[in-house]
Amino acid sequence: MAPATTVDAMAHVERIDAYPVKGLDRCPLETARILDGGTLEHDREYALYDADGDVINGKRTDRVHQVDATYDPHSGTLAVDASGVETTRFDLPAERDAAASHFEAIFDVELEFQRNADRGFVDRPSMGPSVISTATLETVASWYDGMTLDGARRRFRANVEIGGVPAFWEDRFVGNGAPSLRVGDARLEGVTPCGRCVVPERDPNTGESIPGFRETFLERRKATFPEWADREAFDHLFTLMLIARVDESDRGAASIAVGDEVAVLENA
Repeated sequence: MAPATTVDAMAHVERIDAYPVKGLDRCPLETARILDGGTLEHDREYALYDADGDVINGKRTDRVHQVDATYDPHSGTLAVDASGVETTRFDLPAERDAAASHFEAIFDVELEFQRNADRGFVDRPSMGPSVISTATLETVASWYDGMTLDGARRRFRANVEIGGVPAFWEDRFVGNGAPSLRVGDARLEGVTPCGRCVVPERDPNTGESIPGFRETFLERRKATFPEWADREAFDHLFTLMLIARVDESDRGAASIAVGDEVAVLENA
């Protein structure tokens, strides 16, 4: 039996962000194709690895917050600007070696600039895009003095942002009997809430941390945990956003676009 479909006229894709170089800046997209591996095109397509095979990201160094990396998905041009290093543009993937040398000067370590166009260098290779609601980001931003909606976006780094739904709406898609989603051409199933690391507590421009960030987050998250969510599906509450998996039948052909309608597919 096919799942029942619930369509909320207000639920829609508000924003799509890919992160072309793992650990660096976002690239807003109007449309994103689902790759054969189940991830978004251009998301974590490139990554910087040191000689020991360890990735350069915000968990490792706050230097990433001082790097502006602007990617043009149409031309493949990556512009890199960092303090103490001349702004330079690279045509990818052809100029990966030159880009690696440039990043070596920025991070002061020998690096290899790798590419994975089939799935990207996502943290969870068996899963797909991350999903969060605009209202969730607005709510979390209100917990901290001076944090804006866009600042929250840059801290939590979601792929697909859903507008027209309440805060923590995405929490309902994990746990026993949880529904799935139809977003654009793609069916998404919730896999797990996203546990957070040290990165969200840091200012995305300076790397400066908010004192007591985790304690405040846990206190407010507990107080606002939605009644429609399955608490047993959460190992802990230092989580925000949904990690989803794209149905295999939709991989390689489906796409998601800003403005797309979002439907909830209830289990029969």
